[in-house]
Amino acid sequence: MTDLTLADVERALDRAADLETEEAVAVLRTARQDVRNLANDPDVDEERRRELETRLEQRIREVKARDAYDSGLGSAMNPTEDDAP
Repeated sequence: MTDLTLADVERALDRAADLETEEAVAVLRTARQDVRNLANDPDVDEERRRELETRLEQRIREVKARDAYDSGLGSAMNPTEDDAP
């Protein structure tokens, strides 16, 4: 099959935490595809693979939500005293 392992995918998940939004999402999407590709590998623990796929999905959503918040959406929703009329 492939030389890719679940440990490789987990390392990509960890590495994405230190990246800017666009790059992090790209790394996470690649890792998500890699973990999906491992679904047909009989040597891969299917339960662990599914858990990792779920973590990747959650992390992609978190990164996108953080980006939306950081881009001003969050500050508009949570004004400070200085912003009050």
